[in-house]
Amino acid sequence: MLINALRTVFSGGHVDISQLIAYILSVLFIIFLILPLHEYAHGWTAYKLGDPTAKLDGRLTLNPLASLDIQGAFWLMFFGFGWAKPVPVDPRYFKKPKRDMAITALAGPLSNVIAGFVGALIYCALLAFMPANILNGTIMSFVMSFIWFYISVNISLAVFNLLPIPPLDGSKILAAFLPNRIMYSFQRYQNMIMMALFFLMITGAFSGPLGVAQTFLTRLILNLAAAPFSLLGKL
Repeated sequence: MLINALRTVFSGGHVDISQLIAYILSVLFIIFLILPLHEYAHGWTAYKLGDPTAKLDGRLTLNPLASLDIQGAFWLMFFGFGWAKPVPVDPRYFKKPKRDMAITALAGPLSNVIAGFVGALIYCALLAFMPANILNGTIMSFVMSFIWFYISVNISLAVFNLLPIPPLDGSKILAAFLPNRIMYSFQRYQNMIMMALFFLMITGAFSGPLGVAQTFLTRLILNLAAAPFSLLGKL
């Protein structure tokens, strides 16, 4: 998170400029390429389940400008969690609205997990086949840091979006298992809930539970990505 680097600077500490640049570039990469993929996954899944709203609205696209949300990009860069411009979904088109809405919602975080896994495969492949003297060089160290941040931020986005709090994707998944009256109560106070969540995350009070989930998922993905190289005796 960029905010941590700023805190370190203001407190008189040292910041690794190379690591900071690698983080900023990885987040920009995610903002302009992966967040549009996240929203495309929502729109494409909804379309396959019978909802043409995203397609008709011109949102069934990977064009980053169609999904760019300045405020969401700012929060992602500085605080490690953020969002893109949501793809419109109309559950009235679905045969089974609650089930299909949950599937559509799950598609977004799943795209981040897959994107993170692809990054983990590249990371492990470089560790497995790149000579140590090159891997430890300045350029490759920067590349490895970039890939690591790319993996970490993708997993962070997946975990954040799976929180069962309106309007995050997790709330739509949870809605498939709860009575409508309970979800209506949640949605009525969603702005207050989100403000409270942002406050807790900014102050670090909520970073513990999220950090545990993020660490677990990151280790799982890295272990899965490393498995084929381990079988080859390269890791």
